Amino acid sequence: MKQPLTLKQYGSVEEVLLDEDLACLGDAYVNFVYSLAVSQRTRRPTGAKVNNRVLAEAVKRSGLRRLLPHRVDRHARGNAAESLIVFAWLSDLVSFEECVERLADADDATEAFAGLLRVILERLGEAV
Repeated sequence: MKQPLTLKQYGSVEEVLLDEDLACLGDAYVNFVYSLAVSQRTRRPTGAKVNNRVLAEAVKRSGLRRLLPHRVDRHARGNAAESLIVFAWLSDLVSFEECVERLADADDATEAFAGLLRVILERLGEAV
């Protein structure tokens, strides 16, 4: 797993998923790329916030849930998605443009995020 210079060292994907500081950065990043995707789709500038239910369900649909501890709530699942997405961007596993494009091309935000998470997992070498 390539480690971005701006982050601490992680020994596993599970460590990335549970890092609350990374989730905070991921929250800003995910909302920004989602806002750009919605803006592209509607052809007008929009500031959008991704609902935590969307991210939590995307974690489930993507197969990412199996990497989390058994007893995690919806908030923790949403944080895990945000952590992984921003980690993947910082690690050059996905580009900013690819994130925006994948989200802009989908009608269903949950499925779009699930697809993005699946791509990230595949690029990390995690079987989906």
